Amino acid sequence: MKILMRADTHVSFALPAEEPKAKCTTSQVLAALSVSMGSMVVGFASAYTSPALVSMMDRNQTSFEMDMDQASWVGGIMPLAGLAGGISGGPLIEYIGRKNTILGTAIPFIVSWLLIACASNVWMVLAGRALSGFCVGIASLSLPVYLGETVQPEVRGTLGLLPTAFGNIGILVCFITGKYMDWSSLAFLGGTLPIPFLILMFLIPETPRWYVSRNREDQARKALQWLRGRDADVDPELKGIMKSANEAERSASRNAVRDLLKRSNLKPLLISLGLMFFQQLSGINAVIFYTVTIFKDAGSSIDENLCTIIVGVVNFGAVFVATILIDRLGRKVLLYISDIAMIITLMTLGTFFYLKNNGADVSNVGWLPLASFVVFVVGFSLGFGPIPWLMMGEILPGKIRGSAASVATAFNWLCTFIVTKAFVDLVETIGQHGAFWMFGGICCVGLFFIIFYVPETQGKSLEDIERKMMGRVRRMSSVANMKPLSFNM
Repeated sequence: MKILMRADTHVSFALPAEEPKAKCTTSQVLAALSVSMGSMVVGFASAYTSPALVSMMDRNQTSFEMDMDQASWVGGIMPLAGLAGGISGGPLIEYIGRKNTILGTAIPFIVSWLLIACASNVWMVLAGRALSGFCVGIASLSLPVYLGETVQPEVRGTLGLLPTAFGNIGILVCFITGKYMDWSSLAFLGGTLPIPFLILMFLIPETPRWYVSRNREDQARKALQWLRGRDADVDPELKGIMKSANEAERSASRNAVRDLLKRSNLKPLLISLGLMFFQQLSGINAVIFYTVTIFKDAGSSIDENLCTIIVGVVNFGAVFVATILIDRLGRKVLLYISDIAMIITLMTLGTFFYLKNNGADVSNVGWLPLASFVVFVVGFSLGFGPIPWLMMGEILPGKIRGSAASVATAFNWLCTFIVTKAFVDLVETIGQHGAFWMFGGICCVGLFFIIFYVPETQGKSLEDIERKMMGRVRRMSSVANMKPLSFNM
């Protein structure tokens, strides 16, 4: 057999030695746990109004009056402030670093809770919720970026879902303690949660990729050595990070907006925006926020506090299962399962309310709304809840990761605010059955989006993902390329 090669082609026919399996270090687990404590604070803050508003509006438990409109703003101001936090977080993680941005939210979180706990009027409560929401917006952007840049590909799915799991722990803690505490005591409890988060954040390093972007190679090497273990050879990974950063630098312009709109950068940004859109337009926050109303309209006699605790337990359990499965099944498989489960349950809920509102006897299937609701929450928590945030830290190119993540996070909070505020009006216009069918229809469109546009990132380094998404491939002879690079995403 004759093999023809170009003179400048170099090929090794030696069989590669078996590569040792990557070892997940204690340092990476500590880093994931540290930022996940911040996510627990976020979860507690997000759930606070559900149990707190009841006692806050009770004149026997407050020194000030609050009407329904003010109460709606106590809940609604948080996603609006989260939108502002998401916009601000992008420049912050680029200029002061991922770690410092996350660390910088701890003290404002404590201040926000103290403002609420010591409130003597509604404006103090609103100010505390606005400050808390601003920090939530920054944290929801910076936590997945930090983990995406520090955890090795083999366990990035498992450890990358820890913030979501801890966020659900925060929600569950708030729901359970909210049954026994009034709004002020609950706020004081919220003020203690950022303290361990603050301490742990001092123990972990900045991300190696941020150091490389600031031409601080020595510090990048030290951070990578700390993360991968003292005896690990970090040179190949460090060279890959530096090469990717140099390629991004060469192709970047001085105009951030122009960089975002480049065709090579626009594709991963639009995928991230699409995932955020379908996450929120599944109706999850509308369903969660109006759980009590939905169960009452369905004729359920389950206690409202018990409903919220059931939601918290189911939510946490499903994300725990997702952390076990994500690095075995991959992102896309969990998204498929998640989307199909939501489609079935939303259509079922819509049909139940349609029959009920049209005079049909549904007493023999009174258990159906609760069962559908539980399956819906499980489906969402398995895929569409955590994976859009995880993939935001994976697929966005390094050079625009801060600004692009800022856009995606702000868009997510905007969708959250619109869906939450519009749900009541939507129900009045097209009925509960129409609202559920509409959300189910959007989930159907989301399924096609996953099939045709969402890449699989399981087990791939950020550099490999970026080269695939941006179309950067090595020029090689077709004959010399004896073992093609695998870019099956």
